[in-house]
Amino acid sequence: MRLTRDRLLLKLGAARQRWPSGGRVVTVTVTPEGRLTFALDRDTLRQVRRREGRYLLRTNLADRDPAPLWELYMRLVQVAEAFKVLKGDLAVRPIYHQGLPRIEAHIFVAFLAYALHATLRRRMRDLAPGLTSRAVLAAFRTVQMVDVHLPPTDGREVVLSRYTDPDAAVALLLQQLRLTLPIQPAPRLIVPQGHTT
Repeated sequence: MRLTRDRLLLKLGAARQRWPSGGRVVTVTVTPEGRLTFALDRDTLRQVRRREGRYLLRTNLADRDPAPLWELYMRLVQVAEAFKVLKGDLAVRPIYHQGLPRIEAHIFVAFLAYALHATLRRRMRDLAPGLTSRAVLAAFRTVQMVDVHLPPTDGREVVLSRYTDPDAAVALLLQQLRLTLPIQPAPRLIVPQGHTT
């Protein structure tokens, strides 16, 4: 590409922002004339390779035992993951309620949703390892509940609430998690107000 020096610097900045870890192992220079040269920094690359798979936790609490600090940090990670699940997987968004009972109900429902999500994750760890709760919920979304309305000739209405048959993948998931779908509900008869039989 033939770029001006300024455009080249902008592209380099965007690349470094997009791939910061890659930018640390490459030395890039741009001359005033706009000539680009780059070289692999082998010492930095060697250090990065040695640190792969390791985790470094820095703290200013040097007088404390590292094991409890690590446990506290892992709890912090779990709390952050809980918020991520609430916002992402469960799609719990802020709703501005006017009354205290509504606020408490919203928090209670969000807590129940998270408790069910955590229970599902724990069950999957034992019964279906390798699957994430996000993947299971996405698979279960294919099972839908529908109401079939049948109007007889006498003005009443028969409502059949039915869930769709699970496909083979969902059936396998249900079997692996030792879950069964409930029995299809009995039909309901809706009689309009003022109707006489």
